[in-house]
Amino acid sequence: MRLSQQTLDHLPGAVACPNYDRDQAIGIVHFGLGAFTRAHQAWYTDRCLDVGERGWMVSGVSLRSAGVAHQLNPQDGLYTLVERSAEGETRQVLGAVGEVLVAGTDDDAIIARIASPDCHIVSFTVTEKGYCRAPDGTLDRALAEQGFYPLLEKALAVRQTADLPGLTLLSCDNLSGNGKVLRALLTQWFAGRDSRAADYFTNRCTTPSSMVDRIVPATTDEDLAKLEQTMGLRDEGAVFTEAFSQWVIEDEFADARPQWDAQGATIVADVEPYETAKLRMLNGAHSLLAYAGLDRGHEFVHQAIADPVLLDLVSALMRDEAAPTIQAGAGQDLDAYADSLIARFANPTLRHRLDQIAMDGSQKVAQRWLDTLAIRQERGKDSPAILTGLSHWLLHVRGDRRRVDDPMAGALQARWQEAGARGVVQAMFGSDGLIASRWTPDAAERAFIEARLRADD
Repeated sequence: MRLSQQTLDHLPGAVACPNYDRDQAIGIVHFGLGAFTRAHQAWYTDRCLDVGERGWMVSGVSLRSAGVAHQLNPQDGLYTLVERSAEGETRQVLGAVGEVLVAGTDDDAIIARIASPDCHIVSFTVTEKGYCRAPDGTLDRALAEQGFYPLLEKALAVRQTADLPGLTLLSCDNLSGNGKVLRALLTQWFAGRDSRAADYFTNRCTTPSSMVDRIVPATTDEDLAKLEQTMGLRDEGAVFTEAFSQWVIEDEFADARPQWDAQGATIVADVEPYETAKLRMLNGAHSLLAYAGLDRGHEFVHQAIADPVLLDLVSALMRDEAAPTIQAGAGQDLDAYADSLIARFANPTLRHRLDQIAMDGSQKVAQRWLDTLAIRQERGKDSPAILTGLSHWLLHVRGDRRRVDDPMAGALQARWQEAGARGVVQAMFGSDGLIASRWTPDAAERAFIEARLRADD
């Protein structure tokens, strides 16, 4: 029997279920309703609905496949959130998702949802590559034609014609200054296009930055089978996560919003200190564990962090290299943050796969590693931990060790073939490199990486 609104009564009494009327207005349209969003933003929104707020049901939009729609629509949008810790598991059914629409199939419905007077927020977790940027960070218009941009443009034109209030366009992806990035890319998209949508975006919509943090491993068939045994119902959309969750949002909303801050989120004037710490410390450490951990024969994060060599590298990356480049906000203790991250990485119940973290590295390394390298280079400081991680990433994208799941996989392998081990660092990074960043490796840094490439080959 499948989880649905009609089968909730079959669940064990210990499983919390929505106690609110789900037949209410959809106020949020979310692009990219993957496991992370279901464990994070939708969880905060569910908590708001659970205490009596109304009008904040979520319409999820899948851009690449109908997989999530097939998981959730037969279940009336319901799914189980399982929190895992050393103390055990807790389970609750979340009800904030009202529907899942699929781009390319449901375009008219997506546009209508965004154009509705009920909609106040359009949010995004489309991953770094979903913003359709060229290697230099500008908009790749050809890629953007296949993304969320055309749908958003058509909906904003309708809202402008109807003289509706502006929308909050809320990026929740791991991009440095994600709100500013989104605004810049949309400005490029609208240049020379429908003036109604462009004017509406420029004059009425806001793009606050945000920082999101919750470790959400990919759900496995084994996870779903065990949950079915426990719950007595089959749940194809279940997500499994840690107990920790953090959401910091810039206070720049165009119109109404849920009271997420009453449910644990933080609304601030400046997200940058939190965002920078997360990108350079948590995400930077995750990437190091992924590429170096895979090369050392590990499969999961908790195995990699238990490796003394990798633990020392991660500690050095966070405390010695990344933290000194971050201007901490009021009350932000970066050393304590590093301690908490190591403890979270060591949680054996999450089973967070390293190959999941290793995906799309070309879209991630600039903000996770290269920004730190640029700052430390300007200060005359060495960064051996990050350079070691970069060496492992270069060996990974060469393509002969394991499958490379990256939108630039072909270009990365071509650079390797053209440049070889002696020239690949210069071919990948710097003013003429494939990966755009402020960092240009100097002679000592090139020598360090090349030595590691030879030693690990």
